[in-house]
Amino acid sequence: MTQRPARRPAPRPPEGTPAPAELARMARAVLAGAARVARWADATLSPGPGPRRDRDGSASDSGPAANGGSGGKDGSGGKGTLSDAIAQQAATSLSLTPDQVRADWDIARLAGLIEVHGDTARPGWRLRAWNRDDSAVLRGWVAFFDAWSIAHPGPDGREPSTVAEVVSAMPQVLSFLQLSAGPVPVPQLLDLLEQRVTELRTERCEIPYGPQPEPVEPAESAEPMEPVAPAESAEEKAESPAEDTALAPLLDWALHALAAVGALTCADGQATLTPLGSWAVWVKLEQICVAAQSPAGNIEQGAEDMLRGCAQLRPNAARAEYRAWLAARPVGSAVTELLAAARGEDALSRGLAFEALRVVGAPAEPEIRAVADETPLRPYALLWLAEHDGHDPEDAHLVLTREEATWLWVDTAAAVADHGEAPLLVRHLESAVQPTVPALLDEVRAVGHPRTVQVLVALAAAHPDPALAKAVRRAAFQVHRGG
Repeated sequence: MTQRPARRPAPRPPEGTPAPAELARMARAVLAGAARVARWADATLSPGPGPRRDRDGSASDSGPAANGGSGGKDGSGGKGTLSDAIAQQAATSLSLTPDQVRADWDIARLAGLIEVHGDTARPGWRLRAWNRDDSAVLRGWVAFFDAWSIAHPGPDGREPSTVAEVVSAMPQVLSFLQLSAGPVPVPQLLDLLEQRVTELRTERCEIPYGPQPEPVEPAESAEPMEPVAPAESAEEKAESPAEDTALAPLLDWALHALAAVGALTCADGQATLTPLGSWAVWVKLEQICVAAQSPAGNIEQGAEDMLRGCAQLRPNAARAEYRAWLAARPVGSAVTELLAAARGEDALSRGLAFEALRVVGAPAEPEIRAVADETPLRPYALLWLAEHDGHDPEDAHLVLTREEATWLWVDTAAAVADHGEAPLLVRHLESAVQPTVPALLDEVRAVGHPRTVQVLVALAAAHPDPALAKAVRRAAFQVHRGG
């Protein structure tokens, strides 16, 4: 008898971690300015009476241009930035300076309160859920926390590669702070940072590019030679990064940048994670643990290959695989990958993609609403949204029209025909919403699914009733002939 692997118990945050509602309150406080500017932009710049302005602030006919692509009439910069006119308008309305407005706008973009699509900026789903959904608020703050080095760029005059090394090393510094559960002297953090930077340089194993000079044999001489100090090796140089690169100022920058996003406090020569920062680091460590426990080893695969790998797994095992795959990549790109896989020709991958999107949950909602008008994805999207809105999964199918339900029936039958067994296809016939087989065949022919002929041929070959099989074959022939 096969033993089922023990399920990993749901992890609990460290003792003393505030409740999610309290953490969300802290996150709202950190992002209050960004939310305020995002709401102002939504209310003021959205299309409405009077001169129409896009949500990025660009006016259609009159009024100030906010941003757009490369340089509007007022000289605005890259995509998603505010023009001088719109920044001044917001500053006047909110009693801020234009620089404060721009800073809050940039934070709103990093936290997902504002989303930039091409040349247009619009309110993100997190802004809509800001007052009612604590998880949306916490996800927004974690996105801002992840972008701390973007929100507060490195100091001028520093070697970019060294700044990048410090950014790469900071997760280990933060993990040490989280495990310490209290103040840590900055010199101790500097020692840890130096060690981690040394490891990063050693892992790269950089060697000089190009041909190296041959070693020269020393000539014999009667004169005694002066001892020559050996040249410092690359490893020895890497062992003293503080002398070569002055990491102390970069650590100071990193700590103050993380303090600015609300992850830690730094005073009296010591750094301490805030409750919000401690929780976020714990979440990151848990994600790494989940990713490391991928039951089927599909973490590094693309969405389509991952879904194929999950096709033979039981539902619980497949969900565990989806969770591990999702934990290893940003949510936004994961959702995009899954929807791209759902648009492919494999109907089974389409169904599994939406099962994986159920594991994603609320962050996938805007993208799923956006694809609900695509015919192949519409039934899946409507069912996902119905369940997300609180419908019982058993009753979610009631949101589908008869045509949408028939399309879904054909699509599911195509998945069974490609990957299942004949008896399963016969049983699938019983799940049709039509009361009789002739009614089903009429409606299947009417919806125009591209796999209709193949599904009907497979069903006719699998069904044990000769009369019914003959009727199904006739329907397949008529569809093939365009009837």
